[in-house]
Amino acid sequence: MKLVRDLSELPELNGSVVTDGMFDGVHLGHQRILQQVVNQAKQMGLPSVVLTYWPHPRYVLGGKEQRISLLSSLEEKADLIAEQGIDFLHVIPFSKEFSQMSHVDFVREILVRKLQTRHLIVGYDHRFGQNRLGDIRYLISAGVQFGFDVTEIGKQEIEDIAISSSKIRYSLQHYLLDSARQFLGRPYSIRGKIVEGDKRGRTIGFPTANLEQDEIDKLIPKDGVYATRCQIDGQWFDSMTNIGFRPTVDGIHHKIESHLLDFQGDLYGKKIDLAFFAPLRQEMKFAGLEELKNQLSLDREQCRKILLYVGS
Repeated sequence: MKLVRDLSELPELNGSVVTDGMFDGVHLGHQRILQQVVNQAKQMGLPSVVLTYWPHPRYVLGGKEQRISLLSSLEEKADLIAEQGIDFLHVIPFSKEFSQMSHVDFVREILVRKLQTRHLIVGYDHRFGQNRLGDIRYLISAGVQFGFDVTEIGKQEIEDIAISSSKIRYSLQHYLLDSARQFLGRPYSIRGKIVEGDKRGRTIGFPTANLEQDEIDKLIPKDGVYATRCQIDGQWFDSMTNIGFRPTVDGIHHKIESHLLDFQGDLYGKKIDLAFFAPLRQEMKFAGLEELKNQLSLDREQCRKILLYVGS
């Protein structure tokens, strides 16, 4: 897949199959749309194109109360979209100026003139353009005018619950990792690099890798201890992760720390993908380091059992 930040970077297209949206988290509903784009493009012998936006429109147009925690960084989103077999991902820089483009101009200038769209596939209740005036009815009429077909994908549901990014956020903020995993089609993960910590964990036999997130606006699961897996240099390791303020030893700084169960070595500066499988317990304050160490030993055994059960 080619990542394009300016439409001038696209090769001359003699037609394309296009979809458009934020695709935050690239959950199963998004994946259904992307797969239909890929399949339709193959049938028509045309390239598949995804239009997305960065930063999120709420970060540009909304106040602080409207900001949301993201489910994927731009890099993660690009990787997940590439996995679906898309040919081109065009990231449109979202600005106040761009938000004032009318739905009519968006279709004429981007979909028709620049992308030569022959088939447009959108999700349920798709809205676009200034004041979100563009909708499926307008797209169908524009398709007749400009010669492209339009397909609307209905609500994708799991156990009769419509998938949405907001429901995934709720699940991650309430220890409902199984629900989040169902909606995403994979465990929720965080990407970042390993930075040096205070090294207190190694003094009680539980050395930890301290994760510094790549995307500061990405959602962090609720504070607590989790069964996780870490991918480092292309290899996965079982791990136990604490998110929170470490009230027994610190209580001030919020951290994401992972204890790799069967690993020894220097990890500082390495990139890490941290995948969350199950909550073990809430974060709590212990009477001292010995009590904390005993609980961590119990947590580690529970973590091993969970990760053995969930498989790879």
